[in-house]
Amino acid sequence: MILEPNDAVSHRPSRIVVAGTSGSGKTTLSARLGSVLGIEHIEIDSLYHGPNWTPRATFESDVEELIARPSWVTEWQYEAVRDRLADRADLMLWFDLPRRTVMRQIVIRTLRRRFGRRELWNGNVEPPLHRIFFDRDHIIRWAWRTYPRTSKRVHHLNVRRPESIIVRFESHREVDAWIAHCLRPTESS
Repeated sequence: MILEPNDAVSHRPSRIVVAGTSGSGKTTLSARLGSVLGIEHIEIDSLYHGPNWTPRATFESDVEELIARPSWVTEWQYEAVRDRLADRADLMLWFDLPRRTVMRQIVIRTLRRRFGRRELWNGNVEPPLHRIFFDRDHIIRWAWRTYPRTSKRVHHLNVRRPESIIVRFESHREVDAWIAHCLRPTESS
């Protein structure tokens, strides 16, 4: 069931996945929700990326350990675990921002990370900017190319699991209003 941003959820969520394309703000929203709800936020990229951007051998078992917990919030990504995350979550938030917004955000984020030499996960930092011209999977190119995939995945999930509660947001303003006014159980629950 896909809800609009002015719809309150019928229960207090305890296991939340945040869907969206790369650069949409999934991690920022996940961390914010964790803080607002008092739920641990586990950044799924930190479970996936080992040193030198290599996938960690324990990724899937780490995700299994995460989703076995009674409460958590994380990002909905990585094909190997995406279904498991969705199946265990009691709420999905879908950050369905316009492509121009996502691209502006990911360019700014990439520049800040690169120029600040900010460590991301397990010693990794953004690669040199010139790699955007040579690396087909550079995060900016990846975000552009894969932008339509999230919508297809969310709609597929909605068909596969129609009982799933999915709230779709098309702007940061909608997210802010939803957190302020709708992220609480309804009076009847």
